[in-house]
Amino acid sequence: MVSANLVRTVVGIIGNVISLLLFLSPVPTFVQIWRKKSVEQFSPAPYLATLINCMVWILYGLPVVHPNSTLVWTINGAGIAIEMVYLLLFLLYSDKKGRFKVLLIVLVEVIFIALAATLVLTLAHTTRKRTAIVGIVAVVFNTMMYASPLSVMKTVITTKSVEYMPFYVSLASFANGVAWSAYALIKFDPFILVPNGTGTLFAVAQLILYAVYYRSTQRQIAARQAKGDVGFIRDGCQWKLDEDKFLSEWPRFRGRAEIEETSKLFALC
Repeated sequence: MVSANLVRTVVGIIGNVISLLLFLSPVPTFVQIWRKKSVEQFSPAPYLATLINCMVWILYGLPVVHPNSTLVWTINGAGIAIEMVYLLLFLLYSDKKGRFKVLLIVLVEVIFIALAATLVLTLAHTTRKRTAIVGIVAVVFNTMMYASPLSVMKTVITTKSVEYMPFYVSLASFANGVAWSAYALIKFDPFILVPNGTGTLFAVAQLILYAVYYRSTQRQIAARQAKGDVGFIRDGCQWKLDEDKFLSEWPRFRGRAEIEETSKLFALC
């Protein structure tokens, strides 16, 4: 007979793989930010929330806090590294106010974790007490991570566009919530179950919004293209073609030479 511990370990490994995919799912968004050298309307909130969430779960998974939680702290260590790369891109391509906001929040998060770790390890003298204290904190921040796209969901409803709510992030959030909820149920752990169960519901809501507003998003994009504002950038007194965007929208153009030749048609002086 297969033991519950073995099943839990297997489910935990699956959860780690899905979590890694969740952490990596915004990569296309950040490739777009890097190419455009602008964060546009993308918000750093989900990545700041994920960063503090990963730091709290690393604390929770330490052997001196909650023994036998290797799967918890390893994946969250990877999450911290990935989120820092994303936030670095926000620092590079945000305006001055945006950079200050990101730096300030990251600093506050680091100070909070350092204080929490110090207090828990010095004042709570058993792993049971440490697990309870850090577990409650982890529930709060994990729920915040899953709820962080709420502001984006509001924008989706207002604009009737899912352009700035990446589908694969929502899908990965759903799969991640389901996997870790199953992990928590096999050997009951309320501190893992509560936030991931809540996260599953938030992800379902995002997927529903995506289904509702996908067609209206495509109509809005098509309308912008029809107005001729796709692929052109202003360079002094001349309109030039944004090569990457133009090629993605107009596949009949195949190279820089043709693009540069076409851009001459839009010279204003």
